[in-house]
Amino acid sequence: MLDVTRLRVIEAVARHGSVTAAAKELHYSQPSVTHHLARLEAETGAQLLQRVGRGIRLTQAGQLLAVRAAEILGRIDAVDAELAAHVGLTAGRVRLAGFSSAIGSLIPGAVAALASTHPGLQIGLTDMHPPEALELLRTGKIDVAVVFRYDETEPEPAGVRLHHLLDDPLYLLSSGQGQRIADLRDATWIAGCDRCRSHLLSLCAEEGYEPKIGYISDDMVVMQTLVAAGLGVTTMPGLALRAHRTDGIVASELPGSRRHVYAATYGEPPDPPATAALLAALADAAKLD
Repeated sequence: MLDVTRLRVIEAVARHGSVTAAAKELHYSQPSVTHHLARLEAETGAQLLQRVGRGIRLTQAGQLLAVRAAEILGRIDAVDAELAAHVGLTAGRVRLAGFSSAIGSLIPGAVAALASTHPGLQIGLTDMHPPEALELLRTGKIDVAVVFRYDETEPEPAGVRLHHLLDDPLYLLSSGQGQRIADLRDATWIAGCDRCRSHLLSLCAEEGYEPKIGYISDDMVVMQTLVAAGLGVTTMPGLALRAHRTDGIVASELPGSRRHVYAATYGEPPDPPATAALLAALADAAKLD
């Protein structure tokens, strides 16, 4: 049986006359398009493409398949549209995981807006660090993961698509003894989760020293309480300060230092209607931030 995704690929290649242009339209990588075409040739047992100079051209068999693919895809898309309109997202579920400071600030508004618009939709929400959330995403346990990354963070696993939501500025938190990382060489530091701790080490390394870490916690309230008690200093993103701010701390924005917040999905588009609706709600909530 022919694969619908591969039919979309050859139909796009036929329309554009180019693998590169087809990949751009479908939001696939060029090697992914080439792979789908090779698999399609293997499944049909026919040569569908031939190289012409630096480009490609469909064979007669390829042209025939592309024409039929356009017809089939048109019918499938029409059925999808009719079914989505009939269901109206009044049933089904969408599952979301996000890190704590996003759940404490950005995510509730998005989930509330989605629930209000589609009251029959079951929405699941789990508090989870980005690496674990991405693993659940990869294995199909959730539909969307709200994650953050720094510029030096390792690339996400293959198949993950990132939808940018916002850039979250980083702040230096103290009880008043310094407003720059360079001023706090001798201070005791409070470190957060692995990803945040790695970024803290990078920031201090830029100032020529390794921080003396005395406390480790991934609870933003605990970290702020320790700072307010004068037990140490730390860095913290703006979303975390928006979710909770303890009296007695001084927060100084660190110029040029920020983390990037994304909604992540897995696999090739298009996304299911419920997932697309959740992505739109998250994007709207981020604009209000």
